[in-house]
Amino acid sequence: MAMIVGAIILIAVNIIVLSVNSKRPAPSTGIGRFTISLVSPFQGIVSEAINSVKDIWKHYFLLVSVSKENAQLNRSLKQAEEKNNRLVEMELSHARLKRLFDFQGTLQKRVVAAEVIGRDPSPWFKTIIINKGSREGVERGMPVVIPEGIAGLVTDVARNYAKILLVIDQNNAVDALIQRTRARGIIKGEPSGRLMLQYVLRKHEIQVGDVVISSGLDGVFPKGIRIGFVREVNKPDSGIFQQLAVTPYADFEKLEEVLVVLDPPEQPELDDP
Repeated sequence: MAMIVGAIILIAVNIIVLSVNSKRPAPSTGIGRFTISLVSPFQGIVSEAINSVKDIWKHYFLLVSVSKENAQLNRSLKQAEEKNNRLVEMELSHARLKRLFDFQGTLQKRVVAAEVIGRDPSPWFKTIIINKGSREGVERGMPVVIPEGIAGLVTDVARNYAKILLVIDQNNAVDALIQRTRARGIIKGEPSGRLMLQYVLRKHEIQVGDVVISSGLDGVFPKGIRIGFVREVNKPDSGIFQQLAVTPYADFEKLEEVLVVLDPPEQPELDDP
């Protein structure tokens, strides 16, 4: 503390002496020269300290400016990422809707497109909620399809919503055919979310990879809609039927849009007696 006070006093004396000498054109006296030589080192220290403070102050404002600029850049980057994400979602949605529209043209039936807005979280039921209902002509019992094949069946309807029982639910059943052999059976869902083709006669030679389609004989689903492909063939030692494990073409965990078929399936014409 004493050193600091002494330095301040010396600096003050130096300033006074320099001020007095600056008013006289004559050369400085011995006292003046002695004072200058004594105070000059402290002046250098003080000058360096002042310059250091200036540099620190300058760098501080520079850092503040850089920090603000960095924050602005981060905000701009997040906005760009959000915009890019929206564009990606729009492209994906457009691609899905195009496939849905193209598939709609192959059905040659009246349909209504709907978006999946909810799903049953319980492991016992495989159902989804769509954003179309009786206002758009949706009724109970109508089939629901997607480009990959059969999705499910309308079970409950409100004015603006409807519940769909997916084909993989154990309470659902679809009359089906093996496309290659025309062997007939019933597609049933399982609690695991898999499909089984039951009641297929043992006499039919079924191969892994055979395509399974709707037969149209259940009076619900149009004929020829894909369901899945045979993953496993099981022929018990006894009995007249074989059981076939079927992998669905649709990924029901990623279901986002569906088509509800408004037209009833065509019924076979009966000859007059």
